[in-house]
Amino acid sequence: MMLTALPVIQKAMHVSLNAAQWLTAGYTLLIGVITPLSSNLYEKFRNRTVFLGIITTFVLGTLLGCLAQNFLTLLLARLVQALAGGLLMSFQMTTMVSIYPPQKRGTILGLSGLVVAFGPAIGPTLSGFIMTTLGWRYLFYLVLPLMVSILILGYIFFPNFKEPQDIKIDYLSVFISLLGSSLALGSLTVFQNNLAVAATMLISGLVILYLFVRRQLKLEQPMLKVTIFKVRSFRLMTFVGMLAFVALLGTEAMIPIYTQNVWGVSSMVSGLILLPGALCNALAAAIVGPLYDKHGPKYLIISGAILMLIASIPLVTISKDTSIWVLTIFYSFRMIGNAMVFSPAMSEAFKALQLREISHATALNNTLRQTSGAVANTVVVVLAGIPASFTVGTRLSMWVIVLAVVLMLGIFLQYLRKPA
Repeated sequence: MMLTALPVIQKAMHVSLNAAQWLTAGYTLLIGVITPLSSNLYEKFRNRTVFLGIITTFVLGTLLGCLAQNFLTLLLARLVQALAGGLLMSFQMTTMVSIYPPQKRGTILGLSGLVVAFGPAIGPTLSGFIMTTLGWRYLFYLVLPLMVSILILGYIFFPNFKEPQDIKIDYLSVFISLLGSSLALGSLTVFQNNLAVAATMLISGLVILYLFVRRQLKLEQPMLKVTIFKVRSFRLMTFVGMLAFVALLGTEAMIPIYTQNVWGVSSMVSGLILLPGALCNALAAAIVGPLYDKHGPKYLIISGAILMLIASIPLVTISKDTSIWVLTIFYSFRMIGNAMVFSPAMSEAFKALQLREISHATALNNTLRQTSGAVANTVVVVLAGIPASFTVGTRLSMWVIVLAVVLMLGIFLQYLRKPA
């Protein structure tokens, strides 16, 4: 919903587009920063306690958004929501992968993808309707009672299906993980304004993250078992999933901004452009899961990547003369291709791991995926604003997305080769 609302909030709050996009990029970025904590929380506490704590945090963030009177408060509300969102995504995936046998993971993750995609399916159109009739604050007003209802239902019905383990959380690892990730990812939005500061932030963040990884390798009970990255299937298919997520979020971010700022359409219309594609993505995810369980990832991912490349043609040539129907149809094909890649890539990434490694694998996978999404959101918006013509800038951003899809296909073809 926030993607479609960005141009409206930008004007209402009198901030730049680069600042406004932090409502989505900052949300995704913080999810990437906070997700590594999820594995420790999942293991150390009862799952019922973790779930209720996460939902309570999201309720507080949504309430803050309802009360926000300036941009900084609104951004803080989104970051509190992200704090809960990052933990919830890993909690959900870890639970689903843990309680079902490996031979059903494709189907289960496909159904999970259907549920997760339902939000993006209705979000842009619903947001456009809200922008047109009620105003941007209702993005929070309408979500708040839903989240409170989930909290109440969770308190009454949510079961406790596992007992906590006696593990010690390494708080130094927590600190350096948060610090390193924040510096490295935060530098991306500073490059346009101050190259020296951005470079310092990026280098410092990468050094701190290197120290974080070194510490995890030495700890008996690491915050994040980075050694699972040595597993070839997990490593390569996580990269495939990351690049698919880059293509998904980068395109979703740019289409509403371009159509509202260049074509002059309403937020409602820009949301409707995204709706068929999001619905196609959700339905395809449910179909692709069982196909993966029966036939594996080879033909699904290759076909999906080719479909994504073909569907990029109107995006890299977009102009004022591009038909809304052409953009809508090709975006729908792009989203079908994305579903053919994403769900099989996630399932394949976990296939060689032990059950005890799932919570750490989920945290690491989600961290890298959300981080890549935050980078994609920031990079495409910054690139689009560099040329004098926003149309030229948007085409440049879409070519970067095409490059990500080509790289994704190349990594998967490398995965298909049997290691020496």
